[in-house]
Amino acid sequence: MLTVSAVITAAGKNSRMRRDQEELNIPLQNKLTLPLNSKGYSSTVIETTINNVLNTDNIDECIVVFGHYSEEILPFIHNIQDDRIRIVKNDPVDVGLSVSLLNGLQNLSSDFALCVTGDQPTVSTKTFNNIIQTLLNSKNPKRTISVLRRIEIGKLDTAEGLGMPFAADRKELIKYIKDKDDNLNPILREIFADGFDFYGIEEDNPSELININHYSEYESIL
Repeated sequence: MLTVSAVITAAGKNSRMRRDQEELNIPLQNKLTLPLNSKGYSSTVIETTINNVLNTDNIDECIVVFGHYSEEILPFIHNIQDDRIRIVKNDPVDVGLSVSLLNGLQNLSSDFALCVTGDQPTVSTKTFNNIIQTLLNSKNPKRTISVLRRIEIGKLDTAEGLGMPFAADRKELIKYIKDKDDNLNPILREIFADGFDFYGIEEDNPSELININHYSEYESIL
């Protein structure tokens, strides 16, 4: 039976959010710990992201990768009582997104991985399920990437602009990122150029296409 795990990266510098908070003269707070109200209860950006992932079908394990500001974020992870969660810390902490993802993937034993960033609380469990099922039901899951669309839906003719969340064969993905220290889009373009099939998955609602990098983006999803 094929197995699926998740990696959530929560290791960034938070620089754009901090800059916005300084300009707005509001207290500095890591974006992953900012409060959200979802379905009648109070949560935070990172807790909401993790819970949406954990509620996805067939997720055996969920690794959360920390780096910068881990001491600020970790207490919120401890609010989630689920033994599928494991913590991995970057060492050193000042590394690119691809290294954070690699550190998560190398600590899994699953066949496939759902790869998510911690600042994507608007992406629903329904969309995560669609991403995974499209991968597993493809003609060749080992050489397929299923990704939340940025422009087109269905089989894609380019990987330009793509990033997380996406699902892929874990071992194949490791081959491409193990010697990189970069953002993910150049790596996804390399994978596409090598003949992998890419499928763009339609969002369940427009807010799923928002990553919370700036304070205005955080305000827009409240």
